[in-house]
Amino acid sequence: MSAPTTTPATSGPDTPEPGSAQSIGHTTTVGGYATVTTPNGAFTVVADPDHRVLASGWTDDPAYLMALVHRALRPESVQPSAALGTITDAVSAYYDGDLAAPSRIPVVQRSGGTFLGPAWDALRLVEAGNPVTYTRFAELAGQPAAVRAAAAACARNAAALFVPCHRVKRSDGSLGGFRYGLPTKQWLLDFEAGARSGPDERSGSGDQ
Repeated sequence: MSAPTTTPATSGPDTPEPGSAQSIGHTTTVGGYATVTTPNGAFTVVADPDHRVLASGWTDDPAYLMALVHRALRPESVQPSAALGTITDAVSAYYDGDLAAPSRIPVVQRSGGTFLGPAWDALRLVEAGNPVTYTRFAELAGQPAAVRAAAAACARNAAALFVPCHRVKRSDGSLGGFRYGLPTKQWLLDFEAGARSGPDERSGSGDQ
């Protein structure tokens, strides 16, 4: 079961979180970030003070990730850390074969509309090794006709890997888009398919 994902908008897209710097006016919100070395290059995670993922992806530039965070959630500053506890542990665990590890980490994102929040939640339920089409993703998000919006949800997802937008493909089997490049998307899909198949099937050493 995946951890909570989104913070819904209330009176508007920029409604501040209770207790946030915006609602109090004098409190400085300081987040943290850490970078993990992976087979796909540097992977950086930005987290809020409550240890929830705000943004993540295959980059060593925290400023790039901060720009993806909704203004109502964005910390005023972020401090570098060697690691972020269970968050960075989950990234390492994923690459060690625990494909569900990122889904157990809380993520918070925000949008001003009604579709993106449920779509991001639905995306966290797509299992590794079982990619879906954009059409199927729209169905899982509760709006079967919203295929374009489903694609937009993938494009606007700030928390790559933790919200696995790489598991959505076009109906014709082609990859579609991916913020961090199609080679990385293909690698992840191949890795997940191989990890799910088990060592015997991957090596071809199963019973004859």
